[in-house]
Amino acid sequence: MEKQQGATSDRMQDIISLCKRRGFIFPNSEIYGGLNAVFDYGPLGVELKNNVKRAWWDAMTRMRDDVVGLDGGILMARRIWQASGHEEVFTDPMVDCTNCKKRFRADHVIEDYGSLDVCPNCGMKGTLTEPRQFNLMFKTYMGPVEEDAALIYLRPETAQSIYVNFQNVQTSMRKRLPFGIAQIGKAFRNEISPGNFTYRTREFEQMEMQYFIPPEEEEKWFDYWRGQRWQWYLDLGMNEAHMQWHPHDAKELAHYARAAVDVYYEFPFGFKEIEGIHDRTNWDLRRHTEYSGKDLSYFDDIEKRRYIPYIIETSVGADRSTLAFLCDAYHEEVVEDEKRVVLRLNKRLAPIKVAVMPLSRKTELAGLAHSVHDQVRPLGLTQYDDTGGSIGRRYRRQDEIGTPFCVTVDFDSLNDNQVTIRDRDTMEQRRVPIAELRSILAADLA
Repeated sequence: MEKQQGATSDRMQDIISLCKRRGFIFPNSEIYGGLNAVFDYGPLGVELKNNVKRAWWDAMTRMRDDVVGLDGGILMARRIWQASGHEEVFTDPMVDCTNCKKRFRADHVIEDYGSLDVCPNCGMKGTLTEPRQFNLMFKTYMGPVEEDAALIYLRPETAQSIYVNFQNVQTSMRKRLPFGIAQIGKAFRNEISPGNFTYRTREFEQMEMQYFIPPEEEEKWFDYWRGQRWQWYLDLGMNEAHMQWHPHDAKELAHYARAAVDVYYEFPFGFKEIEGIHDRTNWDLRRHTEYSGKDLSYFDDIEKRRYIPYIIETSVGADRSTLAFLCDAYHEEVVEDEKRVVLRLNKRLAPIKVAVMPLSRKTELAGLAHSVHDQVRPLGLTQYDDTGGSIGRRYRRQDEIGTPFCVTVDFDSLNDNQVTIRDRDTMEQRRVPIAELRSILAADLA
């Protein structure tokens, strides 16, 4: 068991090292000592995360007629969080160690160690305090005076702005039930014990969709969205052997849910949630009707009946899913007696689609290589790589960042107007005419 834990830890450290070395993810405020559980996405990381978000947005809105988008504000009226229950029940049990002064979530300690008898950090017995509830919302104040009347929160989730805009969207877009509203946005939680790199952080992005349905269709649509969301990961190349369902039992169910199931991914630190699908019944719209005094019911003009819609929610962590795709793509192998690290990212997710490499920096070759690079730019983000090292070393660097194809411009290219395409996954090479290069790569990337 100890050996397995060490190997798991080493693999995660290798991924974290790659992320910083190759410009995917950096520690926040690093030159000032860092800010715990906050990270910055570097040039390649922001491309990867944007590609994940774009793939989700395409699947959830652009490829469907029944889901539309929204971009709600981070700051909202305090009354919303009272109606949602967050001000009252959005808490975690917290314990402190009287010896090492570290703070932990009590449920995490029990989950990992079976009890609260021993401190996970210093190992001392009987030093953990009794659990007490800790509200996870970040507080701030609107206006010049810091008083209770000016108190508002940084949103801990994006869903509530969808609920309060339900009628605005439904009437302006002339939508009939069932239909959904999707949103990607920042959320903030003052986590007691964040960790595992970007898996649990205090600032993160969510990709959420709320699907409004007639009450009698809740099971049908709950099952439907389970299937849709599982398939999305498979379509983007995730290994199904690394995924599993986690249905919520009665103790795990949130106060608003009739049923819930999570998609778990097997990270190097274990199986953890990356997405939740929830049957929220009509709890949210009922509460906002009660607290706001506005009627949020829906009138079906065909069946001539009025009701408060039920909601099926799909909620994905953009950071968690990006980390899952990174972990799933990370491979090490031995090629010609040397270790080869390769990110086998799905082509849609790869930050750089094509790298163009002149064999030499000589003027005549560089001019042709730049022309080739201009030709392939419309295929997505591309890179011109004439940095130091042999062509083999440059291939390895592109493998490590997940670039699907490298195009080499050599001295023969000056005479035969052909270049070499090298495939990331197979390492096979083929000679193609420059005039056909863009169409060939477009087909390969598709």
